[in-house]
Amino acid sequence: MDFATLRSMNGGGGGLICAFNFSNGVSNTFPRSSCFLHQHMNHKRFIMMKLCNNVILRHYYYSNSRKTQIIFSAHSSLNNNSHYPNDDDDQGSSMEGVVFCDANSSPLTPISFLERAARFCGERTSLVYGSLEYKWSDTYQRCLKLASSLTQLGISPGDVLSTTMNQLFKNMHWTSSLRNSRATLFISSHKSLKFCNFSKDHKDQGSWELMEGLFHCSANLVPLTPLRFLERAARFCRERTSLVYGSLEYKWGETHQRCLKLASSLSQLGISRGDVVATLSPNVPAMYELHFAVPMAGAIICTLNSRLDASMVSVLLEHSQAKILFVDYQLLEVARSALDLLCKRTSSKLPILVLIADSDSDSTIDTSSISYEYEMLLANGEKGFEIVRPKSEMDPISINYTSGTTSRPKGVIFSHRGAYLNSLATVLLFRMDLFPVYLWTVPMFHCNGWCLPWGVAAQFGTNICLRKVKPKDIFDNVTNYKVTHLGGAPTVLNMIVNSASFDRKPIDHKVLAMTGGSPPPPQIIAKMEELGFTVSHLYGLTETYGPGTFCVWKPEWDLLAPQERSRLKARQGIPHVGLDEIDIKDPETMESVPNDGKTMGEVMFRGNTVMSGYLRDLKATKEVFKDGWFHSGDLGVKHQDGYIEIKDRLKDIIISGGENISSVEVETVLYNHPAVLEAAVVARPDNHWGQTPCAFVELKEGYDDMDSQEIINFCRDHLPHYMAPKTVIFQDIPKTSTGKIQKYVLREKAKALGSIS
Repeated sequence: MDFATLRSMNGGGGGLICAFNFSNGVSNTFPRSSCFLHQHMNHKRFIMMKLCNNVILRHYYYSNSRKTQIIFSAHSSLNNNSHYPNDDDDQGSSMEGVVFCDANSSPLTPISFLERAARFCGERTSLVYGSLEYKWSDTYQRCLKLASSLTQLGISPGDVLSTTMNQLFKNMHWTSSLRNSRATLFISSHKSLKFCNFSKDHKDQGSWELMEGLFHCSANLVPLTPLRFLERAARFCRERTSLVYGSLEYKWGETHQRCLKLASSLSQLGISRGDVVATLSPNVPAMYELHFAVPMAGAIICTLNSRLDASMVSVLLEHSQAKILFVDYQLLEVARSALDLLCKRTSSKLPILVLIADSDSDSTIDTSSISYEYEMLLANGEKGFEIVRPKSEMDPISINYTSGTTSRPKGVIFSHRGAYLNSLATVLLFRMDLFPVYLWTVPMFHCNGWCLPWGVAAQFGTNICLRKVKPKDIFDNVTNYKVTHLGGAPTVLNMIVNSASFDRKPIDHKVLAMTGGSPPPPQIIAKMEELGFTVSHLYGLTETYGPGTFCVWKPEWDLLAPQERSRLKARQGIPHVGLDEIDIKDPETMESVPNDGKTMGEVMFRGNTVMSGYLRDLKATKEVFKDGWFHSGDLGVKHQDGYIEIKDRLKDIIISGGENISSVEVETVLYNHPAVLEAAVVARPDNHWGQTPCAFVELKEGYDDMDSQEIINFCRDHLPHYMAPKTVIFQDIPKTSTGKIQKYVLREKAKALGSIS
């Protein structure tokens, strides 16, 4: 049987035929298939994932210490760590810079739950049966030993993969190999599923059998996407309140209809699968609706930081190739200036500008450059619009920028699959029961608000939107709407605990506050709890869809002294269920550091809630995914209980108010000042912002009378204000014998200065 025969068996429906050659890592793929094949085996895995019409086939082959992974996709071949291919037939299903590998893509299996429980809660009780009691570590070891015993009894489905797979896929002709193995081959078209059965007893190669009756089709295989959460909420809780913003209130049925109409309007404007739609807005209702409406039109939402200046906005609009920019009325001038700058740099068509107005909008706003107004655009849409569903759950749903420069902005690509899983994982770690009331103090432009625009919908919750985060508004909304959850950087917590007494209101119900971005000071945690908030600490990066770890609180810690409780809460904790693994490793040897709370290594992630890649930056993507792990660039330690704690930053990132500031970006601006000979920027601790930029500047001759405020003002003229140094110290810059700046010396000096506020 040759390839022509196999293809004809598919009824001309365009089935996928793959030829494998493990000796050189080359694959050949033929037209798209509708089949899905998944075989889980002992120490070997063969996985073929069909996600709608886009096929990804992975083969993991383990032989001793060697592991080879090859990824295949329709119409193109991919070798290990290659970017996901562009597909002319499925425009938009892939983006330049996307990589799927061990670091960000693995089969979903509940077995990982047991491994996680044993690793982080090994001494907690797992099972009680009369007088019998086991800990999670006991249960895990018993299951391992039982699996070993089963193997010794000869229970080993799929042994053919250990030896035959190399031979089976070595060449273009499957005839003899298939007939000589006891396999069931599933080949499908878009209309039918056909079976080929081959058999032979091969003693030296074992056998490989699929379970009889296994059948995957649209009835039991649907791409994961968080868009389902909105449809579900509208169907089953349509009369429950979905969103509150001042006097404005919507039900879930209304929110669903508004998103459908907005998606329809976007489609009418020519937005289609894979197009990018950008936003520049605070946490207003439109920002929430766009998180659903944009992907419902098949497009990718790109939420820009509302604190950026026009120069940076123009860079990111150009890099993302956004076709539409939704802008809040208070940021209209920034958007206009950004488009003016963009017009000078490119001959490409500028993004369509859509104004998001508000009840308190200035009626004198100049609308000359505005193409559409949000509500009018939405009103033109059709209620019965059929949403453009992802062809693959690996399709991109959003782009989030970590930090941008005029040379290499980093656009982090999220997939529908990752957003779906992280939404549910965040709901779990946030302990969100059904019908939560969530106060939007986390910017939705930051990691898509930790994926909670989608997560709150999954729990039929109520979103309380805030244009600005002020203590009085927080207390008013918490008490008026019985808010159950809120989140934010330690800056938000600091704002709450230091608020004026007349802005506060007594809280008579439980409110869970999640904080991340930098470790919260223990005294802030204690004061928050005095006010009625229960604080939990999480940690993650834009590349991990926001929260990746959570400091799980153990009941026995309630008995500890307040200072010790606060110290434990300040740790970054353990991975949530959406991640396969988090570890701290020596980046040179890739060996895990010991659980001693002292030995530092790099924090590394692996799992389905790790980004798909950096937009149009394949080199950087491969760099952070080397060795099959996502390298965070953060230094940390592992404690005896497995909890991690961040100690330092490998890349000198300054975290101020929850936002990342690149010291290199600030230094670049400083070097543009005529008086600056050399400059180095490090973090200075700050009680309010967590950290602020501290610049050490060596002046050129003839500038001895330079004033530090002039340097600060210069930076503010060329950077967003939050990125400008708050402190400038004039001194000689310390260097090594090779001329490298000794930043660790400067860090210690900045630390000794203490808080600026």
